Amino acid sequence: MPPEDWTQTLTAGPLLGIAAAAIALLLFLIIKVRLHAFLALVLVSLATAVATGLPSGGIIDVLLGGFGSTLASVALLVGLGAMLGRLIETSGGAKVMTDVLVARFGERRAPLALGVASLIFGFPIFFDAGLVVMLPIMFAVARRLGGSLLLYGLPVAGAFSVMHIYVPPHPGPVAASEFLGANIGMVLLLGLVVALPTWYLTAYLFGRVAGRRLTLPVPEILGRADAEQIANPPRFGTVVGILALPLLLIFANTGLETAASAGLVDGESTLVSVAGAVGSTPVALLAAVLLAAWLLGRRRGTEGTVLEKTLDSALGPVASVILVTGAGGMFGGVLRASGIGDALADALGDLGLPVIVAGFVIAAVLRVAQGSATVALTTAAGLVAPAVAAGGFSSVQLAAIVIAVAAGSVVLSHVNDSGFWLVGRFFGMDVRTTLRTWTVMETGIGVMGFALACLVFAIA
Repeated sequence: MPPEDWTQTLTAGPLLGIAAAAIALLLFLIIKVRLHAFLALVLVSLATAVATGLPSGGIIDVLLGGFGSTLASVALLVGLGAMLGRLIETSGGAKVMTDVLVARFGERRAPLALGVASLIFGFPIFFDAGLVVMLPIMFAVARRLGGSLLLYGLPVAGAFSVMHIYVPPHPGPVAASEFLGANIGMVLLLGLVVALPTWYLTAYLFGRVAGRRLTLPVPEILGRADAEQIANPPRFGTVVGILALPLLLIFANTGLETAASAGLVDGESTLVSVAGAVGSTPVALLAAVLLAAWLLGRRRGTEGTVLEKTLDSALGPVASVILVTGAGGMFGGVLRASGIGDALADALGDLGLPVIVAGFVIAAVLRVAQGSATVALTTAAGLVAPAVAAGGFSSVQLAAIVIAVAAGSVVLSHVNDSGFWLVGRFFGMDVRTTLRTWTVMETGIGVMGFALACLVFAIA
C-alpha cells in the first residue's frame, strides 16, 4: 500500500511514546555504543517506520523520500560550498581576509566582525549556503588567533540562523505571514528588531562563554594551504567580490520576486524568470565556484590538473557531512509520514492558550517531534490562523504572532534535524558537544525571540 493511501490508526499517546523511544535509542547508539551516526540514523529510521505501522510496501519509499528530499537541498550547496571554500583556502584568500579583519577590528573583536558579516550575508542567503561560504574565513581566523572554534563558529552560525528564522525574504516568515495575513514589511522590520539583540545575546555572547568552557580545535574538513600555495595570494577585493557574487545574485532574485508579488513587475516576464534561475542558491554558488576557479586558479597560474585535484579534494571530507545530513532528513521524514506531527497538532490545537503563546508552543512541540522547522512553522501557523483572523489584531500584533511562531519552530534542534548534523559535522563536534552548544544556542534564539515578540504584542 502506498504511504499516501495509508491511514494511521495509533493514537497520539503511543505515537509520542514511539518517537521518544526512537530518539532515546538513537542517542544511545551514537553516544554509548559509538555506532556511526549514518548507520544509527538509517537503522532507527527503519525501526521507527515499522513500529509506527507504516505499510511494509511503502517503508522504503518513505526512507528514500526523506533522504532524497534533504539531499536535494543540501548536497549541491555543501558540495559547491566546499569547493569554493577549498579554492579560497588554498589560494591564500582566507588568510588575506583574516589579515584584513584582524587589522581593522582587532583580535578581540574578530568574532564580532565575523558575526556582523554573517548577519549581512544572511539577509538574502539561506542558512546552510551562508554557513558553507563563511567556513574558510572562520577557520582561518580561528587558526590565526587561536582558542576554541566555538568562539568564532557560534556567532557565525547563530547569525545565519536568526536571519533565516525571523527575517523575510526567507521562506519561513514569509509563509507564516501569508497564513496569518501579516504585512511582510512589518514582519521584516520587527524581524530585524528581534534578530539583532537575539543574535548578540544568544549567539555572540554565548559563543564567548562556550569558547572558554569547551576547547574545540579547527577541523581539517576543508584542508589547509601550505606555504607554496599561498606564495601569490589574491587581493582582498577579489576574495570579497567572489564571496559577494552569490549573495548579489540571490538578493536580486529575491528583490524581483518580492516586487512581482507586490504587483510592481510582471511575475511572468523574462527578467523575473531568468533572475529566478540564476539567483537560485545552487546556480549562484556554481557561478561563484567557476569565478573562483578562474580568478584564484587559472589566472594565478595554477595548471588545470592541479586545479582539478584541488576541487576534487574538497568533496571527500564533506561526503560524511552530506550522508549524515541526509540520514537526519530520513529520520525526520519517517516521523512526519507516520502521523506523529498530525497527532501532536490535534492534541495541541485546543489548549485554550493566548493565540501568540499557542502558536509558539505548537510550533515548538512539532519541531521537537519531527525536526523540520518549516513543517513546524507552517503547521502551527495554519492551526492558529482561524483564531488570528477572528481576533482583530493590529498589523504590529500580527507581525509579533508571526515572529512567535517562527521562534517556536527553531527551539531544541536535535538528532532529527538535518541542521543539527550539518553544523556538528562541519565543526567537528560529537553528538554530546553539539547538544551542549548548537542545541542550547538554537533554544536560546527561539526563547528570546518569543519573549521579545510577546513584549511587542503586549504594548502594540
